[in-house]
Amino acid sequence: MDVPFSHQVIFLHGLGDNGHGWADALSAIKLPYVKYICPHAPRIPVTLNMKMVMPAWFDLMGLSPDAPEDEAGIKKAADSIKSIIEHEVKNGISANRIVLGGFSQGGALSLYTALTSHHKLAGVVGLSCWLPLHKTFPQAACSVNKEISILQCHGEADPMIPVRFGTLTSEKLKSVVAPSKVQLKTYPGVMHNTSQEEMMAVKDFLEKVIPRV
Repeated sequence: MDVPFSHQVIFLHGLGDNGHGWADALSAIKLPYVKYICPHAPRIPVTLNMKMVMPAWFDLMGLSPDAPEDEAGIKKAADSIKSIIEHEVKNGISANRIVLGGFSQGGALSLYTALTSHHKLAGVVGLSCWLPLHKTFPQAACSVNKEISILQCHGEADPMIPVRFGTLTSEKLKSVVAPSKVQLKTYPGVMHNTSQEEMMAVKDFLEKVIPRV
């Protein structure tokens, strides 16, 4: 089956955001043979923000590693992303040519979804994020993605999700997949956002894990 693009990146935005901004950001590092999908999260009440209704992949109760988590919501959100992957695979894109990625809450969901996916994916990008339901790993991981390449990027001056959480997440990920496959890059002075240097690291990673055929 002919498909106009041979590879794919599915990228998930952060809390309160939408896919449009990331579609723009990714266009700056666009690879011509890659299709980029930036879905929008549903609008739900978020406990952390006084139950305000906003775009969120799942509910957030707190941002510390021991905060209670919305397990049902996380699993439901992961299933919705897995259905996008399923749709793309049915339409002719091989799963091992798909990279999942995201920023903040979207990055968290991309890590969880990739590790629990039954499809062998090319890689996962987690920017300024953490691994949800981390206590359920490595048991919760699907064995097909034991060798998945993971790029984590984190601003060292992040006041919302401190870089320490990124480091803890990196250590956890190394107990789930082959440690040599986990890469954590930190950026001095960068807060809860991305930098041009970080986006170039993402581009380099994509060129490595989904090279042009």
